[in-house]
Amino acid sequence: MAAASKTADKTSRARLSAVIKSARDTMRKDAGLNGDLDRLPQLSWLLFLRAFDTLEGNRELMEDDYRPAIEEPYRWRDWASDPNLYGDTLRDFVNGELLPYLKGNLEDKAPRDVVLVDLFKDIHNRMLSGYLLGDLVRQLNEINFASSDDIHTMAYLYESILREVRDAAGDSGEFYTPRPVIRFAVKQSFLSLGESILDPACGTGGFLVESLEELGDKADSTAARMQLQRDLRGIEKKPLPYLLCLMNLILHGIDSPTIVRNNALVQMTGESGPASKVKVVLTNPPFGGEEEASILSHFAKGVQTRETAWLFLVAILDKLEPRGRCAIVLPNGVLFGEGAGTRIKERLMRECDLHTIVRLPQGVFAPYTQIPANLLFFEKTGPTKETWFYEIVPPEGRKGYSKTKPMRDEEFDECIAWWGGKERKGREENDRAWRVPIAEIVESGFNLDLSNPASGDDLAHRPPGDLISELIATEREILGLLEELAIDFQEAK
Repeated sequence: MAAASKTADKTSRARLSAVIKSARDTMRKDAGLNGDLDRLPQLSWLLFLRAFDTLEGNRELMEDDYRPAIEEPYRWRDWASDPNLYGDTLRDFVNGELLPYLKGNLEDKAPRDVVLVDLFKDIHNRMLSGYLLGDLVRQLNEINFASSDDIHTMAYLYESILREVRDAAGDSGEFYTPRPVIRFAVKQSFLSLGESILDPACGTGGFLVESLEELGDKADSTAARMQLQRDLRGIEKKPLPYLLCLMNLILHGIDSPTIVRNNALVQMTGESGPASKVKVVLTNPPFGGEEEASILSHFAKGVQTRETAWLFLVAILDKLEPRGRCAIVLPNGVLFGEGAGTRIKERLMRECDLHTIVRLPQGVFAPYTQIPANLLFFEKTGPTKETWFYEIVPPEGRKGYSKTKPMRDEEFDECIAWWGGKERKGREENDRAWRVPIAEIVESGFNLDLSNPASGDDLAHRPPGDLISELIATEREILGLLEELAIDFQEAK
């Protein structure tokens, strides 16, 4: 039975939650799946095929020149309800026919379908039991994607799945951006229809989905909606976030996401010409990591550093078109970094107006890390004349955040009111906001790790955890400088 016509009833949120819970309970019984970092990818690629089949069914009805992206018998509707495919037979079909087909037999398709090849090239069926796999497929077949309302219901639930992926990924050193930070960065970037928007470290697609939500109501024609979908672009290196990002965007109505699976530092530095430039970059690049020597070779010697966040900043400067703008999450270590870091900040402030640095509260990425972070907003409109700083503080009576008490949207309200709109007019200094002329920044050696002068920096009254986190970040920065000196010494020999 065709997936799109399975039932005319909408899938309620409660019903959908029950189906997904049942599906996850089934996966817990399979010996091939160990933990959520195994189970959630398995669930996601099957859900992808389920939702994609509905989208294909809609295309078949609407397009006169329709050509299927997936041929029979590999469409979900062909095999997911086939009573002859069960147990070992189903497992062997998925492992030996379906996945090999999806990984390599779509290369002669239209560009919108090539994403499937890219998506499935690293996908594996990790379930060992064909019987449990059959149970899982039947459970997912109960989800109705027959209307846009159902897609939005699934997208809502999918957010809870993504949160659990973020929780699991935090244990392996990846820290996903809290949704209030994403919303604030997108809102204060004042996006317009027709602007190309890139997240070069898109993860599961948070910045792109929020940009879609911000602009979706303004796209009031089919042509405008299609253009908006083309303007949202992402790059993601790792297979799991890449899969989840595609699924996330598809569930939010983008049937052919423009997401590239690659190391963004290679992808961005390998592109050239005006057509490769973008108007807006919104991102939270990996920080605290180190890149291998082959990646450093893509950058000029004066700015070569193993700190990933620094390299992203350089690549973004090259990627932005004139008058383009960026909102980027960066750790404190980048603000006070020296050596290559100083040269990168000097270039940033020579080419761009670094107009605002929002100092985020301690523990915004809790419970995964206590590394202090910041949001930098800049425009490629010429040199910086002054930089405004704004300090966000936790609510009264709170020292920080936790998994059960995360940051909330309203904690940015005062900053939004102070911002001064798109033109940033009428800003005034207060106990949370202060400005620093470029002359002072230059004199300090481009140190941007500046504390609020209204609060001082009383070490005796600061939490020990804050001091330890900053000490660790400082030690890492020193280690990075020593590594750069070692590289320079080797090159000089």
